[in-house]
Amino acid sequence: MMLTAEIIEGFRHVAIASVADAIDKVAGRRGYLHHSVKNQINAKRMVGPAVTTLHAPTQDFLPPLAALDLIEDSAAGSVIVIGVHGDNDLAFWGGIMSAGAFAKQHAGALLAGGVRDVQEIQRDYDLPVFAPHVSPGTSLGRTATIGANIPVMVGGIVVHPGDLVVGDVDGVCIIRPQHAADVLKMAREIDAREAEQARLIVEVKSLKQGLAKYGRI
Repeated sequence: MMLTAEIIEGFRHVAIASVADAIDKVAGRRGYLHHSVKNQINAKRMVGPAVTTLHAPTQDFLPPLAALDLIEDSAAGSVIVIGVHGDNDLAFWGGIMSAGAFAKQHAGALLAGGVRDVQEIQRDYDLPVFAPHVSPGTSLGRTATIGANIPVMVGGIVVHPGDLVVGDVDGVCIIRPQHAADVLKMAREIDAREAEQARLIVEVKSLKQGLAKYGRI
């Protein structure tokens, strides 16, 4: 099933925790990334289909051509996803790539390694960049991109090109396109039930009564 604009928009308005719980039920597997992967730039939500590239070690001083091509040629609203083989204690994203992604109206970036130029990105582009850490070290002369739009591992989860990436301050979830509609429907239901439960707890001044009625914690 294709990701529609309506489905993508819907994921802007449901809790990440509800999305993670819904993936557990719909897909029968974990869909959330390791807790170390955080938005290093701002508190914005990032939602969009993944376009992927992979870095691997090299001693040649080469630009990340596949990543640059993805930024230039992918559809607006894409999430640029960068996987890493080998040392990830480097910066695989910075100010210049953020400028390109901002100009092309991409949703943001998701990295298996570091980001740098954080203050520049915050000041000039305010572009969401989810990464496990910040590093000043360049990947040039240490890694090169070896493929594009292939499955890559980020935060313990395999990301396929076309997967939906949803991230905010609570974490990042990866949703396969064929599960997206059902995950969205269930996440909305979870949000609605939890809102009702929270109202009841406040009204009756009892957490236990809310748990007894709704059975959710």
